[in-house]
Amino acid sequence: MKIYKFSKEHGKKVERYQSHLATYVKMAQTKEAATIGCMYIEGEGTVGYHEAPIPQLFIVVEGEGWVTGENQKRIPIKRGEAALWEKGEWHTSGSAEGMTAIVIQSEVLHPEEFMEVKEHA
Repeated sequence: MKIYKFSKEHGKKVERYQSHLATYVKMAQTKEAATIGCMYIEGEGTVGYHEAPIPQLFIVVEGEGWVTGENQKRIPIKRGEAALWEKGEWHTSGSAEGMTAIVIQSEVLHPEEFMEVKEHA
């Protein structure tokens, strides 16, 4: 057995897309070209508006914040909820108090096969 650390201290600061107070820790990559990482967004932090290079599943595991799609309307998101951005979709995320999320990126993501979709306004 091996124990791995993925705390914020093991990550890299997100400096692209005019991001602020955000750290990303890549956790795994498969032969199927999927990556799994942990995103730490500190209080008043954001991951700037950018285009998803491949589908991205943003799974909140601690705290709460907001996410946007191309319309840039902020949708609240909290622990136990996830957002999916399709390839080419412009988006951003942030938090007033802080939020931690697991981020899975892959050409083949189908979260609807496993999770119920939350309706939002």
